[in-house]
Amino acid sequence: MSDTALLIIDIQNDYFPGGTMELEGALAAGAKASAALAAFRAGKLPVFHVRHLSVRPGATFFLPATEGAEIHPSVAPAAGEAVIEKNFPNSFRATDLKARLDQAGVKQLVVAGMMTQMCVDSSVRAAADLGYKVTLLADACATRAQSFGGESVPAAQVQRAFLASLNGLFAKVQPTDEFLKGA
Repeated sequence: MSDTALLIIDIQNDYFPGGTMELEGALAAGAKASAALAAFRAGKLPVFHVRHLSVRPGATFFLPATEGAEIHPSVAPAAGEAVIEKNFPNSFRATDLKARLDQAGVKQLVVAGMMTQMCVDSSVRAAADLGYKVTLLADACATRAQSFGGESVPAAQVQRAFLASLNGLFAKVQPTDEFLKGA
């Protein structure tokens, strides 16, 4: 696993209870991401944190210089761990993430993050397109209900649909505990 890194995407305060864009299951997902983070730290494997800052006009969450934009304490970066700031859903777009991963010799990514159907989906697809082998920790991700055509889609259905669509071609999707047992 020496060529494997943990990529934690947008696990930020605004997604947790009391935040401006609370996700369903954020606390449970944060706890699973924290378990993966502890394992990577114990194995002295590279960890990359991604933090979204909303700079587009009209943005309502992840606003620069707010508590909500800070990385959640459950996965707070340790000294020496990379923090990549982004302004788009795709963690690779207009960032130096790929260069940092390449410099560290990373070929495989283990991903945890939020929101499943937005930044996690965009980043996992991009990582696969760039040639990385991706494992997505299904229970270390969270989302919220969505709507389309006047219909509401519950968060659990959004979660399952996006995990199912990523599993196979783009990533190996599995529970955190299952991944950690095999690591």
